[in-house]
Amino acid sequence: MGDFPAHLVQAPVRPPPARAKAAVIGLVTLTMCLFLAGATPRPPLTSAAFAIPGMQALGAPPAGPSWAPAPRLGRGLASVATARGRTFALHTASGDMTFLPGVNLGSTTPGHQPGELSISAGQYRTWFAAMGWLGIRVLRIYTIHPPAFYQELARYNRGNPDRPLYLMQGVYPPDESYAEKGDLYDRGVTTAFREEIRDASAAVRGRLTRDPRPGRAAGTWDTDVTPWLAGWIVGLEVDPSGGHRSDLRNRDAPPVRGRYFRSTAQASPTERWLAARMDELAAYEAAQGLSQPIAFVNWPTTDPLRHPEEPLDTEDLLQIDANHVLPTAQWPAGTFASYHAYPYYPDFQRHEPALQRYHYNGRADPYAGYLAALRRHHRDMPTVITEFGVPSSIGSAHNGPLGRSQGDHSEREAMRIDAELLRLIKDQGLSGGFVFGWVDEWFKFTWNTIEHQVAERRQLWHDPLTNEQHFGLIAMDAAGSPDAAAEYLLDDESAWPARRVTARVDESFVQLRIRLGTPAPNALTVGFDVLPALTGPPAPGTGNREADAAFVLDPIARTGQAYLRSRLDPMPLDYAVPLGRRGPAPEGWRRFELIVNRDLRVPTTGERLPAEIQNAGLLRYGTPDEDSRNLWYRDGDDLVVRVPWAMLGYADPSRHTVGVPGKGLTTQVSPGIGVSVSASGTDQTAGHVTWTNWNRVYYAERLKAGAGQFRDAAFEVTAS
Repeated sequence: MGDFPAHLVQAPVRPPPARAKAAVIGLVTLTMCLFLAGATPRPPLTSAAFAIPGMQALGAPPAGPSWAPAPRLGRGLASVATARGRTFALHTASGDMTFLPGVNLGSTTPGHQPGELSISAGQYRTWFAAMGWLGIRVLRIYTIHPPAFYQELARYNRGNPDRPLYLMQGVYPPDESYAEKGDLYDRGVTTAFREEIRDASAAVRGRLTRDPRPGRAAGTWDTDVTPWLAGWIVGLEVDPSGGHRSDLRNRDAPPVRGRYFRSTAQASPTERWLAARMDELAAYEAAQGLSQPIAFVNWPTTDPLRHPEEPLDTEDLLQIDANHVLPTAQWPAGTFASYHAYPYYPDFQRHEPALQRYHYNGRADPYAGYLAALRRHHRDMPTVITEFGVPSSIGSAHNGPLGRSQGDHSEREAMRIDAELLRLIKDQGLSGGFVFGWVDEWFKFTWNTIEHQVAERRQLWHDPLTNEQHFGLIAMDAAGSPDAAAEYLLDDESAWPARRVTARVDESFVQLRIRLGTPAPNALTVGFDVLPALTGPPAPGTGNREADAAFVLDPIARTGQAYLRSRLDPMPLDYAVPLGRRGPAPEGWRRFELIVNRDLRVPTTGERLPAEIQNAGLLRYGTPDEDSRNLWYRDGDDLVVRVPWAMLGYADPSRHTVGVPGKGLTTQVSPGIGVSVSASGTDQTAGHVTWTNWNRVYYAERLKAGAGQFRDAAFEVTAS
C-alpha cells in the first residue's frame, strides 16, 4: 500500500506588533496565500486514494466549484475563515462556503498507543487523497502531529489546489491531572497547556523543533500550512466532577480582558481559564499577521443547557458556555461553539419531553431536537458538531433513539446513519459536521468491556465487541502474521459430524473451516476448551464437560448463540444483573451478553428504568461481505466460523491470557484452544489451536462497505 508496509511502528515567537506592522505582515501573508492557492497545479494526487481497497469502486467525485483559499484581510490580519453571527464562512475562490463536512483523525495505528504517533508519511499521503475522494473538506486533528503530517498536507493541497483539505488544528493539554486535583488553575496544568499552545502555533507555520519526549510528536516542523488553516479547537472534554471542584476552588479567579479574547461577566472560572488560553493562542497567531476562528472542546455532559430529566447527576453537574468566551474587535476571525455530540448519549435524549416532541424528516427525532436547542442557545455564533457518528461493531455500549445506538451496526448501516446525521446537522442550521473518525483505532476502550481486558496490551488486538474500536470510515482489518499457516485440526473423510477442521488465528478472530460429514447435521455445537483445569456441566447441546465456550448453531434456521461457562462470564465485572434478567442458558453457562445501561431513575418523574442488556452473543448468519457482524455461514460443504477472542474469554490473546472474573479481573494463561464438534449426541474432538505470542500486529486498510452513502451526503451538503 503506497510506500509503507501493511504493519507497524521551538522557534521563538515575537510579541504582537503594532497595528501598522501587523497590516504589512497581513498583506504579505495574504499575497502568499493567494500565490499558493493559484500556484501551477501539480498532477492530481487522487490516484493515491486507490491504495485503499474499495475506494476506486466509488468512481470519480462530482465536479464542483473551486475550494481554493481566498483569504480576507481584517484589522490587519489575514483570515482563511471567519465566524460571525451564526455563519462560519470558509473564504474560497468560489465565494464563502458556509457548511463544512469534516473528519477527525487520531494520531496512531494498530499495535500502538496514541502517544506513539505512529502514522507514516505514506499513510498520510494515501489518506489525504482518500479524504478528498470522499468529499471531505476539513480535517480535524486533536494534537500536534509529526512533521510528516504537515508536509504531506501541503503536498496534497498544492497538488489539488481547487479541492484542498482544510485543517482544524487541535491543542490537547499534556497534563490532565486537573480532574484528580480538582484544579484547572494548577500551575503544572496551566504551564503545560501554555507551552503546547505555543508549540502548536509554531508547528502549523513550520517553525518548530522539539526533542523526543514520551507522548508527544518530535522533530523539525518546516512546512507552513496556514494557507489552509480553517481554525483551532483547544482543550479536551472537561470532566464534570473535576471541573465542578475547580470552579468551587477558583471562585475568585479574575476575569479575562485579553487583547483578543475576553470572558463575560457571567463566565465561570473554567470559562475564564479557557478564555485566557484562547487569548494566548490568538496572540501567537496575530504576531504572524493571521487570524483564525478559535473554539474550545465541549460535549453534552458539560453543555450550557439544563437537563432535569437526565438520570445521572454528573451528566448535568457542570455547564460550560461558549457564549461566555468572546473575541474582541481585534480578532476578526471570531469564535464558534464546538460540540462532540452523538445520538445515543447522554440519556436525556430519551427522556426530555421537548426533545421527544421535536420532529425532523417526518418523525420525532430527539437528536435533531438537541442540535436545534444548541443552535438556539448560541444565537450569536456558529455551532459546529466536531464529533458525531456511530460504530460498526458487534458490541454496543448504549442504546440510542431511532436505532442510532453506540454499536451493533453493520458497516453499511453505520455508514447510512453517518450520512443521515451529516444531512441532519446541515438541516438544523449548524455550520459543520466532523464525523468520528477516519480509521478504526485498536487501542480504544469502552465502559462495558474495559474491565474484561489487559489494558496495557489492548492495542495489540482488535475486539469486535468494543464499539469504540470501530468508528472509522476506513476499516483496519486484522490480518494475522503472514508466517502463520492454517492448522489442520482434523482430516478424516469417514468422521462425523465433521470430516475436516482447519483453523487460523489473527488479531480479531479464531477462524474455523469445518467440512461437514454426511449427512450434514441439522444442528451442532462447536466447543472451545481454553482452560483445561476448568470443567463443569456440559456445553449446551453436548455431553462435553471440557469446553469453556460454545457456539450453538442451527444451519437450517440459520440461528446461533454464543455461550460462556459462568465462571468466565465477564458481566459481573461491570454490573450485578440478577440472573432472572439475563437470557436463558443451561446450568453453569451464560449467554455472551453486554450491559448497555445500568438501572436508572428519571429524577423528574421517579420512573425506574431496568438495566438494559445486549445479547452480543447472537450469532448472525451470512458472509462478512453481506453484514460485517456475521460470524458464520455455509460455503458448499464447509461451515465457516469466525470466533471473536472475547467470546472465548480472552483478555489478551497476544499472550494467551484468559480473563477469570473475581473481585476484579484475574488472569490465567491458556495453553491454546481445544476444539470439539458435537451433533445428535456425538461429541467429536477436532484438535488443538495453537499460536505464537505476538508483540507486532498485521493489518490491512479497507474502505468500509456502504461508505459511498457518506460520500453522497458530503457532496450534497456543500452543493446548496
